[in-house]
Amino acid sequence: MLNHVAKPFTKLVERYLPDPFIFVILLTFLSFIVAGIFTPSTPIQILTAWGSGFWNLLQFAMQMLLVLLTGYMLASTPVMRHLLTKLAALASTPAKAIILVTFVSLLASWLNWGFGLVIGALFAKAIAKQVRVDYRLLVASAYSGFIVWHGGLAGSVPLTIATEGHFSEQSIGVIGTDSTIFSGFNIAIVIGLFIVMPLVNRYMLPSNKDSIYIDPAKLDDEPTQSVTPSRPAEIIEHSRILGIGMGLIGLGYLVYYFVLSNGGLNLNSVIAIFLFSAILLHQTPHNLLTSLQQAIPSGAGIVVQFPFYAGIMAIMVNTGLAQQISEGFIAIATAETLPFWSFLSAGFVNIFVPSGGGQWAVQAPIVIPAAQTLGADIPRVAMAVAWGDAWTNLIQPFWALPVLAIAGLKAKDIMGFCLVQLVITGVFIALMLSFYP
Repeated sequence: MLNHVAKPFTKLVERYLPDPFIFVILLTFLSFIVAGIFTPSTPIQILTAWGSGFWNLLQFAMQMLLVLLTGYMLASTPVMRHLLTKLAALASTPAKAIILVTFVSLLASWLNWGFGLVIGALFAKAIAKQVRVDYRLLVASAYSGFIVWHGGLAGSVPLTIATEGHFSEQSIGVIGTDSTIFSGFNIAIVIGLFIVMPLVNRYMLPSNKDSIYIDPAKLDDEPTQSVTPSRPAEIIEHSRILGIGMGLIGLGYLVYYFVLSNGGLNLNSVIAIFLFSAILLHQTPHNLLTSLQQAIPSGAGIVVQFPFYAGIMAIMVNTGLAQQISEGFIAIATAETLPFWSFLSAGFVNIFVPSGGGQWAVQAPIVIPAAQTLGADIPRVAMAVAWGDAWTNLIQPFWALPVLAIAGLKAKDIMGFCLVQLVITGVFIALMLSFYP
């Protein structure tokens, strides 16, 4: 029944959902128009605000790009691939396969969103080689684990506001991850999704006659063995001493940072953990750089879109548009209901701004003043934005592209299942944000 309900929505999304870069262009036009209509700013003032703010998030964009790339590089190490093959042997039935791939994807995405996207796709392929199961649902289940990323260790919003020098520091200061990622309400949401999501995916499993399978022979894509280095440059590039040594030095510093200096999780420390772990496990600079080349296409959207997000943020702040929208929130919300409205609005905005970091840049100037005026809990409101972003990623194909590319599918193949996941998880997260103490 759930599959029949989802089919018309799948066709609708396939027909009308354009590339995410089109969204950021349309949102830029919309920002110009709305600011011109609802604020006293002149067209020249709006244009100046946009242009002057266009490059304000370059450091932030680089951090977001590195989160994705380092997660991808770690996921593609031989150790991780071998581990996934061993785990796939536990999936003896289609039902077990769906539950297992969902759980592994949830766990990996909670650790790092780039890591989770790649691990989920690779694990789905590893399972499909051993178990005859609907490949579309298997890949959709792998992608569904991505929903927990913004409540996890690499969440853009909580790590951003925990990093000194972030763009909202003058308004809210630095908020530690103990109030966001490791808060009681956030941990409860994560645990709940670890229970709900595998069950939802399990009960969407089609019958044998409705399932679509894939030939396991088409999934053989193990990396080819590299040739023996002969030239001096090649010998250096394949040096295990350089790779392992650099990885150990980096991880040694992280031990000092966390243990002796009492350092906390932020964007930079999370990037360092995954980068030096990837260097160590790839063992040689050549293997690491090969993995990096494979990872780069999945981060192209971040590179080109973040300057546009910065321009949109500048329009909203400098023209007073953000303040007006904030006043609209204040008119309909209370301190208790602001997290709910922030969650819904973030879910809607995410359709147009498919990046957690970019979305926070756009919404922070709106929700922070509203929270301060109403006396709402700022960490909970910030996490409501984070969860709203993660929630509608289920139907935003921007972040599904790496998974689909690895799995060899198209967005239309998994979107029907994702719509069902969207409805159920949306109700659950909204209730937890509203009523969990």
